[in-house]
Formats: sequence, C-alpha cells, structure tokens
Amino acid sequence: MPITNGTVFMPSVLTFIGIPGLETIQCWIGIPFCAMYIIALAGNSLLLIIIKTEPSLHEPMYIFLAMLGATDIALSTNIVPKMLGIFWFHLPEICFDVCLFQMWLVHTFQGIESRVLLAMALDRYVAICYPLRHATIFNQQLVTHIAVGVTLRPAILVIPCLLLIKCCLKFCGTKLISHTYCEHMALVKLATEDVSINKFYGLLGAFIVGGLDFILITLSYVQIFITVFHLPQKEARLKAFNTCVPHICVFFQFCLLAFFSFFTHRSGSYIPSYIHITLSNLYLLVPPFLNPLVYGVKTKHVRDKVVKMFRSKDQA
Repeated sequence: MPITNGTVFMPSVLTFIGIPGLETIQCWIGIPFCAMYIIALAGNSLLLIIIKTEPSLHEPMYIFLAMLGATDIALSTNIVPKMLGIFWFHLPEICFDVCLFQMWLVHTFQGIESRVLLAMALDRYVAICYPLRHATIFNQQLVTHIAVGVTLRPAILVIPCLLLIKCCLKFCGTKLISHTYCEHMALVKLATEDVSINKFYGLLGAFIVGGLDFILITLSYVQIFITVFHLPQKEARLKAFNTCVPHICVFFQFCLLAFFSFFTHRSGSYIPSYIHITLSNLYLLVPPFLNPLVYGVKTKHVRDKVVKMFRSKDQA
C-alpha cells in the first residue's frame, strides 16, 4: 500500500461490507439473488440459441434482442459471483485496479442495455409508422453501425470516471466499500478531497446515457401509440400494439428500477443505505432475470420456437 501523504494513500486492496445493516442475514439474501442469476443465465442463453439457430429470426428486432440477452448475461456475471462470495464464503476483498475494471464493466453494460432498448424502440417506430420503408432503413449495414455505436459509446464515456478516480483522488484510512460491487459513487465517497468534478461527471454521464435515451424512447412510443390509434381496423391496431408490449414492459421495469436506484443514492442520509444498496442490486439483477421471461411469453415468434424446441426433444 503506497503512502502518499501521512494517512492519505492509494489502497491496493478494498473490502466490501455487503449490505450494511443486513450482514447477519446476507447468507439468506444470497439465495434469491442466486436463483435470479441462474434463471437469467438459462433464459438469456436459450434466447441467444433460438435467435442464432432460426434464420427467420435474423431480423433487426431479434438481433437487438440477442444483444440485450448477451448484455444481460455479461452484466449479471460481472457482479453476482463476487456478491455471492461476500454473502456465502466471506471473500469481501478485491484489488483496487480490479475494482476499477469491474466499475467500468458495470456502467458500460448499463449504458449498452439502455442504448439497445433505444435501438429496439426506434426499430418498432419505423416498423409501425413507416412499414414499407422498414427493410430499407434498417438494413444490415445500419444494424451493424448501431451495434458498434451501442457498444463503444458507453465504454468510452465511462473511461474519464476511471481516470478521475485513479489519477486525481487520494484516499484516507478506510478501505471499506459500503456495497456489494464497485459502483462509481461508492468509490468516490472514500476519497479525502473535493469530489465535485467526479459527482458532476457522474450526473452528466447518467443524463447522456440514461436521460437522453429515456426521452428518445418515450417519444418513440408516444408516436407509435398515435399511429396505432389511427389505424382503421381493430385487428391491425391490436397486432401493432402487441408487437410493442414486450418492449414497453422491459422499458418500464428498467426505468422504474433505474429511477429508484438513482434517486435513493443521491438522497443521502434520508434513505437507509441497505435500501439503496438492495435497490442497486435489484436494478442490475431484475432486468436480466425478467427480460427473457417477458420476451419468451409476449413475443409470438420466440414463444413458438421455444415450444417447438422442447416438443422436438420430447419426441426424440
């Protein structure tokens, strides 16, 4: 541990507390988290296999759905094993540089998920509002560009957060992180000096990634609803609306959890820390858990392929 100025240092190892105030029951809390993780892995893996093996699903909407599934697997795998190590095996320590890398992955995957939801909303907007031009607009080249942009944009935006922590901040005697994973503000709170720049960039990044996406997704669905309600036939309205139901459900639960996690984190002493940290964990775990269930139940093509797959196994 290199000393820089008296008791101020750059720690080589950090220690997770877990969920403050609930340490005695963390072993039990880990059970539903583990169950959600297993279901998320199984559901999203099945989704990826179905989309890959079925040529009829090689369309923009399902390609974006595959990207969402892959992101969900990566995001949950990035945090749950270490979380369970804290809860069950008393392995709370993590190297400082590894912690920074985990933070970069967590916030990058969060940004990718938000961007993929935006891409799916825009795809539905074009498919419903301009159906004759959908295949021309969402061609293979555009989908490839969207996939690259969706991945690179949040990954690059998070890098300054790492540099501000690694190069500009000094830490005091505590190495304890009141969290179950490396989150930006949880690390910043350990610093001894003014962290206004870190907080500002964190808010700016949250608005650029989450806030802007939320506005554009909301506008897309508003325009979709206006178009759907103006369709002359009831059957056409129901069909168009049903194609959007899974996306709306996923978008709603993602934004609801993000909203509560974001504002409880910035409410300081008004919200108990165990509530904030539990919501932060749910924010990262519930979407990967629910997304394949929602799309498996509500998307007819995916549901039919799942039923077909299991029937063929039973017959064999």
